[in-house]
Amino acid sequence: MKTKPSVRLKAKDRIVIRCLPPRETHLQAEALPLDILHENEDYLVINKAPGMVVHPAAGRPSGTLVNALLHHCPDLAGIGGERRPGIVHRLDKETSGVMVIAKNMFAFQKLVEQFKNRSIGKEYVALAWGDVKRDEGCIDRPIGRHSSDRKRMSSVHFINKSRQAQTEWRVEERFQVIDGNRVHGALTLLRLRPRTGRTHQLRVHLADMGHPIVGDKIYGYKRKTEGRAGAVDSIVEGFPRQALHAERLSLHDVRSGGRLEFSAPLADDILALLQYLRGHRDEIGHREISILRKAQGVDKESLFK
Repeated sequence: MKTKPSVRLKAKDRIVIRCLPPRETHLQAEALPLDILHENEDYLVINKAPGMVVHPAAGRPSGTLVNALLHHCPDLAGIGGERRPGIVHRLDKETSGVMVIAKNMFAFQKLVEQFKNRSIGKEYVALAWGDVKRDEGCIDRPIGRHSSDRKRMSSVHFINKSRQAQTEWRVEERFQVIDGNRVHGALTLLRLRPRTGRTHQLRVHLADMGHPIVGDKIYGYKRKTEGRAGAVDSIVEGFPRQALHAERLSLHDVRSGGRLEFSAPLADDILALLQYLRGHRDEIGHREISILRKAQGVDKESLFK
């Protein structure tokens, strides 16, 4: 007979558990491109493209990663939920990089457990505004819903309810933004290791530290320039998305328990931007110019005026 979850068990009680059948989904499978890094019977590891939404939501029923996954794995429907089949974690729309997706309920539960107990290792690369003086550190600030903007999160101005959030960071490279012969500003390439997984955690922590991620339209800020911005400055300021990439993901295999690590190469647009900053306009290659032009929707001549 059915019983309440709160019932106390007695000696010799027998428990029978019946799994509910998967709900019929109304989501449509779509033949969208997937960059698959690894696949087995239990899970799929992909390199998510920037600009791809992970799962359908109000106003966006198609064109998402879930739609692409349903085409690649027809049996995925119902694994973990009707609207988010197979999804055990997510990346923001404009964030690129490595993700793992469960292909069956056994793998789903095992992976969710690893995320819950924080045994999943995550490593990101971000290009941030400003010169980060120290070489490494840890941001330990709880994050909650912003007190005056419900669409944003904050580690400074939040309503009463907040959750612990920790982000380790290390400087990878520092850049100067040059306008002619004048240093116009600074940028820092950071390696980030989140110990927790809060909404927008990396973007919020860096912004509240005073070093928002380049291209972040929600947590970034509009830099003020005197007169017309220089070529390098205008290219960086015009970067069309947050320069954030999930580079590595490590986990325990759901059956063998062995530790595995997967990595996703930097997206072409971030690579092109870094190449531009390292080489400046005289050394940037034709491929990088083409990528930046496509990303920003401008022609070559306007980039260098």
